[in-house]
Amino acid sequence: MLRLLSYVASLALVTTVLVLGGGGTAQADGCYTWNRTLSEGASGEDVRQLQIRLSGYPGYGAVLGLDGQFGPATRAALVRFQQAYGLGADGIAGSATYSRIYALQDDDCTPVNFSYAELNGCNSDWSGGRVSASTARANALVSMWKLQAMRHALGDQPIRVTSGFRSVSCNNAVGGASDSRHLYGDAVDLGAGSHTLCRMAQQARNHGFNGILGPGYPGHGDHTHVDHRGSRFWSASSCGI
Repeated sequence: MLRLLSYVASLALVTTVLVLGGGGTAQADGCYTWNRTLSEGASGEDVRQLQIRLSGYPGYGAVLGLDGQFGPATRAALVRFQQAYGLGADGIAGSATYSRIYALQDDDCTPVNFSYAELNGCNSDWSGGRVSASTARANALVSMWKLQAMRHALGDQPIRVTSGFRSVSCNNAVGGASDSRHLYGDAVDLGAGSHTLCRMAQQARNHGFNGILGPGYPGHGDHTHVDHRGSRFWSASSCGI
């Protein structure tokens, strides 16, 4: 009996270490594991990884920089994320924040409700666009995290993706513009489903998309388009945008 109790106690200790990481951080994750608490003033790759997950929480009309520097904008985005999920909104990334992020992502770092395959119906290797395959794929990942934030804000109802990355040949085949953001992997077209096209265009203004095109803009009567272009261009006149 004593040996059994000792064994059970050992298991409990191991479980505690795995869950807390031995230093107060959340459990290890198949995608990326944060090993320290992050707050304003911190810098590094772990901050940049956090910023990717927070990219959908920059506030109305804003875009969060993914520069690995934990400044006021990152803190504000973190507070919005914490508020959205009912966490203590202290602007400090610790165990509770990491645990929520781990629950929201798959082992390939995509958010649980979106996938690389969903954002690339063109080819399997992300090649042939205006940027390298790795950059196109990385841009798509940021889009997915922005869409995940938007999905949560819209009541966790599905968002239907109709187009994502396109190579030059794929873009030409569908009659896309020669400078389409789809060629960079940072554009996504959304079809009506759980939400109207206008509802999605309106909501997208809060989630870090510099480009929003929808009903009322030429050629966008059947979808809402969002992207990461360098400066803001929103046009969906039928939606009041």
